[in-house]
Amino acid sequence: MPIGQIVKAISGFYYVCNEERNQIQCRARGVFKFEKKKLTPLVGDWVAYEETGLDEGVITSVQPRSSELKRPPIANVEQAIVVCALREPQFQQMPVDRFLVHGERVGLSMVICLTKRDLVEDEEELKSIWKIYEGAGYPILTTSVKNEDGLRELEEFLLGKTSVFAGQSGVGKSSLLNRILPDRELETGKVSDKLGRGRHTTRQVELITLQHGGQVADTPGFSQLTFQEFEPTELGDYFPEMRERAGNCRFRGCIHENEPNCAIKEAVEAGDIHLERYRNYLHFLGEIKELQQRRY
Repeated sequence: MPIGQIVKAISGFYYVCNEERNQIQCRARGVFKFEKKKLTPLVGDWVAYEETGLDEGVITSVQPRSSELKRPPIANVEQAIVVCALREPQFQQMPVDRFLVHGERVGLSMVICLTKRDLVEDEEELKSIWKIYEGAGYPILTTSVKNEDGLRELEEFLLGKTSVFAGQSGVGKSSLLNRILPDRELETGKVSDKLGRGRHTTRQVELITLQHGGQVADTPGFSQLTFQEFEPTELGDYFPEMRERAGNCRFRGCIHENEPNCAIKEAVEAGDIHLERYRNYLHFLGEIKELQQRRY
């Protein structure tokens, strides 16, 4: 039975790309299970399918996944490019940290991409953003679609990998993809002056193959990522600069909030962990605790 990858899903139809790079329009047959869990096919899934007609078929099984995201719903992604504008809208650290935490949780490699570089003249502002993430070890790219700055470097990060572009609407995800994929024109949206954020322009998840190898996912813009399934004791594992120091805390299971002899708080005081990263950690920790209280 042939194997292919789902590259797009619309209204119950799954478009499976086969070895010949042809797309087969498929329906899903039955309920799929893996490790006793029910599975709904996702974009990015590798599936077995049975042909029923010319470029038509039914999916008969879903192969094991290496990763799975819920927002956006996509499987087998290796890397997330967290896109954030420097201007229009103004740089906001908390959404970036939120995306980073969720990507870390599912084991993705994370890259921060700052867009609209041409609108910033102050080099010190850029240095201050770099300093925030220096201790976490995340690669940071600065790009400008207008001046074509940083696009080649971005393409190098995408080469040979399956990547998802994450970020709020209006930060420039589709504009970046339009430059990387000149034969494809994705809809872009203007930033709302009243709300300071972009309108949603991408309405479905789709995997796009790059000319020189690799894939990128164009996904709906979104601003809400909750911590519904998180436990307080795991959050620190998704901040790399905290994860590497947590073993030095006095108490096992330290959540780096009020405990004495906490290696994380000591690192914050010493300037080895950026204060704003730690503040966002505490903010997320508060969200997790509040969600737990609602559950119980």
